[in-house]
Amino acid sequence: MDNINNPPHYNYSSIETIDIIKNSMDEHMYQGYLIGNVLKYVCRYKYKGEELSDLKKARWYLTRLIDDKSPDPNNIMKMKG
Repeated sequence: MDNINNPPHYNYSSIETIDIIKNSMDEHMYQGYLIGNVLKYVCRYKYKGEELSDLKKARWYLTRLIDDKSPDPNNIMKMKG
């Protein structure tokens, strides 16, 4: 079970929650959502007792933002689906 890249509680249907969120927003709103999550996990990583997990979650959202801005069709997140 991978609680960073593919947490089971975000995959309870045929569509991942992140994709539902993305489809409900325009590009700028979605990028703001990703930036907000990066900031959330970085700002609180010292205080929850799950430092490495929160930093990995921040990296996941940052990678998603980078991939969203990238013209490269072989980027990390797009390869995952």
